Amino acid sequence: MPEVKERAPGQPIDWYWIPIERKALAALSRRSDARGAVQTLGFLGVLAATGAMASHSGSHWAWYVTAALLLVHGSCWAFLSNAFHEFSHGTVFASRPLNRLFLGVVSFLSWNNPVLFWASHTEHHKFTCFPPDDLEIDLDARSSVRHFLSFAILNPQGFVRSLRNSWRYGTGQLRGEWEQRLFPPGAIAQRRSLAHWSWGLLGGHAVLVAASLYLRLWMLPVVVTLAPFYGRGIQWLCNESQHMGLPGNLADFRLCSRTIYLNPVLQFMYWHMNYHTDHHIYAAVPCYRLANLHRLIRADLPQCHRGLFSVWREIAATLRRRTAEPGYRFMAQLPPRRARAAPGRAA
Repeated sequence: MPEVKERAPGQPIDWYWIPIERKALAALSRRSDARGAVQTLGFLGVLAATGAMASHSGSHWAWYVTAALLLVHGSCWAFLSNAFHEFSHGTVFASRPLNRLFLGVVSFLSWNNPVLFWASHTEHHKFTCFPPDDLEIDLDARSSVRHFLSFAILNPQGFVRSLRNSWRYGTGQLRGEWEQRLFPPGAIAQRRSLAHWSWGLLGGHAVLVAASLYLRLWMLPVVVTLAPFYGRGIQWLCNESQHMGLPGNLADFRLCSRTIYLNPVLQFMYWHMNYHTDHHIYAAVPCYRLANLHRLIRADLPQCHRGLFSVWREIAATLRRRTAEPGYRFMAQLPPRRARAAPGRAA
């Protein structure tokens, strides 16, 4: 078992790498403007369609039809967080300007600050589930049906939190161990960038709301500014399955992250992050090539769950057992270990 019991904070981790030929890895890591456009424009097209339907319903159809369409729209919009993740990695387009352009677009639409996220996410990839170097993941997180329902349909507290956090970052108020570590007092340029993005989010959405009210486009703020704060349930089930219930301090991505199989539509909306173990092992591979990577390395992976019901049944059982046995750690069954290879990796 590749357990790391004693290590100094910040010390590099000797991760296990699944063998793969360099030529194959180079091909898989190739970025494509065409495939990036299909993923990006197809995804944004879905959001535009669901938003347009909900907006039209708001002035033409019954309130309950509008509520149902808004729930569908919010369920799709929630996956902007995964689009934001991919553009933060810079692997969607071969063109850097296109990656940067769409990073700005999806950051604004999803109320995400890319400066904060990337500072945190690079540490998450280097030190996955190794606290205190990776505090992006809460290994002791618990969940319940009541907790899930508190934000899955309507999440006003999330909206208030986004406003408060954007104001905090804009005014330079960093709190907690993780934020202070990511942006120490000497990181003046990084703190300034964090603040600029925060003011951009607040100012941009304020302008959008004001213009919508002036033009009497009452539904526009509902389907854009408020969209990240309703209908998040399906995206949460996808996203939280990546690491929840798995152990930390293990130098093997196969044990601290999960790959699951989803239907093609949900996989597309999720930006292929159901191949999450694969993503952690070779993070330079664009999301639209992760299925190809998976076919090459799946013989070295634990058995992968099919669908959200299967994986959440396992997670729920693990969390229940942890409550009864605080020292319990779930361990996926690994295939026999092959020869080691380390062709390199980028976060």
